[in-house]
Amino acid sequence: MSRLRRMAAPLVLAVGGGLFAAAPAAEAAPVACDTTSTPYTYVVTYQPGTRASAVDKELAAKCGTKVAYYGEIGVAIASSRNADFQQKIGVYRAYSGGKDVASQGAAASARSLGAVRTLEDTRTTAAAGDLSAQQWDMKAIHAPEANKKYQGSRSVTVGVLDSGIDATHPALKAAVSPSESAGCITGAPDLTPASWAPTTSDHGTHVAGTIAGKDPAAGFTGIAPGVRLASVKVVNDDGYIFPESAVCGFVWAAKHGFPVTNNSYYIDPGMFFCSKEPGDAAAYEAVRRAIEFSTRHGVLNVSAAGNSGFDTTAQTTDPNRPHPVDSSCGILPKAIDGVVKVSSVGYAGTKSSFSNYGAIDVTAPGGDFSQLPPAGEGPSCPLSTTVFGGLYGSKCGTSMASPHAAGVAALIASRFRGLPPQLLARVLTGEADPVKCASAETECTGPAKNNSYYGHGLVNALDAVR
Repeated sequence: MSRLRRMAAPLVLAVGGGLFAAAPAAEAAPVACDTTSTPYTYVVTYQPGTRASAVDKELAAKCGTKVAYYGEIGVAIASSRNADFQQKIGVYRAYSGGKDVASQGAAASARSLGAVRTLEDTRTTAAAGDLSAQQWDMKAIHAPEANKKYQGSRSVTVGVLDSGIDATHPALKAAVSPSESAGCITGAPDLTPASWAPTTSDHGTHVAGTIAGKDPAAGFTGIAPGVRLASVKVVNDDGYIFPESAVCGFVWAAKHGFPVTNNSYYIDPGMFFCSKEPGDAAAYEAVRRAIEFSTRHGVLNVSAAGNSGFDTTAQTTDPNRPHPVDSSCGILPKAIDGVVKVSSVGYAGTKSSFSNYGAIDVTAPGGDFSQLPPAGEGPSCPLSTTVFGGLYGSKCGTSMASPHAAGVAALIASRFRGLPPQLLARVLTGEADPVKCASAETECTGPAKNNSYYGHGLVNALDAVR
């Protein structure tokens, strides 16, 4: 919360027993900006259409510098070393995830993309033999049959907002589009290949393989191997996705005409951002504007439901911050209208123990350590492309479920070019196979065609191309 500043009282002097007001003092020189402390990056909101020159002027006057400005949505990315920069701008207009993490200390720095969002199976598989036998997740959504009919269009690019994609991987090198890829870590797009390549995490590479990987030598095939992939790196080397990176990623997707993006993450450092809270309000509004901008420009954004195993519509506290949660709060980006929310199922087709639920649109394979496939049908977690320790490996999580839905959406976008995102989502959910609540699933509510665990059902790649 901002601190209230005391207004200085006019100086009154006693002279010869009388009271005399002192002459007005000369206007004080502006306080020098901090040039030595750690700089932090902020999202700052303006009225959409505000001139860049006005943004530059305000930021400079309040000890900030512009990193990027997205005038269409009135969101600036700024850097400042001043501890009071947020207060200078306004606590409902500015927010820094990095500064928030620093204030949380060791508890926050111990979290990472791998530890929090993805439940990783450490096994890796050599790229030899026929891996298709181990892809139970693809069979569950009828992807092999779909691939025989249609593999997607090269004119469709799926934006993978994640930790970067290895463009040299044998299953991905034909799919990755360098000219459409960018690093968004700073909040400003960086087109150099190093900026969108993976460094500390193979999460994005795993996601990418599920969507569009193809390696005939290994027998590995993703859902839509005919489409292209754009690596839009939003995950920093510590595993965090801050609001400025997400804003950059969604605007990049909009301006490059991606029909689909996959978002297997939640924005840090709070799991929930509250639109009426200081700081949070700026982050929530900046991300909301960026997502809505992308939707207006024809992008369907697909997002993981999360791995906390709770009903996201019934939470009253944030697991990551001492911060009450109410109806004005949501997990970003999935809380924003128009984003397709994907829960996870394991090999048996029932909700993964870790999967969040509530307000789900569709479900897809994300694995479950307790739902073991028969011998020879692969690990309990979906198999896909990796970078470190082997060419292929398995990971569990709603992070793995979401790209299954994004891959099916890419097939639909390929078949029906120019389909608006609202209709694309309607086809995706309408072609899903309904999954009813089991009698033992007491927290599952609603009919088979739309319930709190599985939404409209399990995505179906074959129906998407028929």
